[in-house]
Amino acid sequence: MLNELLFKFASWLDTFQSSTDLHESLYMYAWVESTHVLTLMLFLGMLLVIDLRLLGVAFTDVAASKIVERLDKPMMIGFVVMVISGMLLFYAIPVRSTQSIWFRIKVVLLIGAGINAFLIRNMTRSTDMAWDNDPKPPKRIRVGAGLSLALWTGVIAVGRSMAYDWWDCHKEMPYFMYWAAGCVNEMAAYE
Repeated sequence: MLNELLFKFASWLDTFQSSTDLHESLYMYAWVESTHVLTLMLFLGMLLVIDLRLLGVAFTDVAASKIVERLDKPMMIGFVVMVISGMLLFYAIPVRSTQSIWFRIKVVLLIGAGINAFLIRNMTRSTDMAWDNDPKPPKRIRVGAGLSLALWTGVIAVGRSMAYDWWDCHKEMPYFMYWAAGCVNEMAAYE
């Protein structure tokens, strides 16, 4: 049922001329994709520095709150532009994206990364920052930073895999993969 709803939504988005125009544009799609990748690098570069400090691996002579404070604005600007450009990329190819196992895994990883980021943000902005100058933060902070790096590495790997058609709906696959990728028409053939 969820696959059918997502497919209908994607098919509806695909009816807009602007969606087709963006995908078939000679330059605009490449500009949006380039913007997405560049702002991903900006965001992840700032996040990497923060996470390495929260892991206690690098910049241990600088207070964690100072690093977070200085890198927060450019990181969030990169994040906002990255999300907007990512939504435009989805809008340009909604049906293929919706019926991609890679896209679905990416969304799950992004949700996990968002929840983790929210929790870390709350921990680094709390009034109890007695560990701020410690070279090695508390275990819960280190676990969150390590999880952040792992989730974002997964987002990048899976996002890169979206360009390939290894598990696209037009391929012959086991039923489970048709379901996992959201291949509505191919699943109907099994019934």
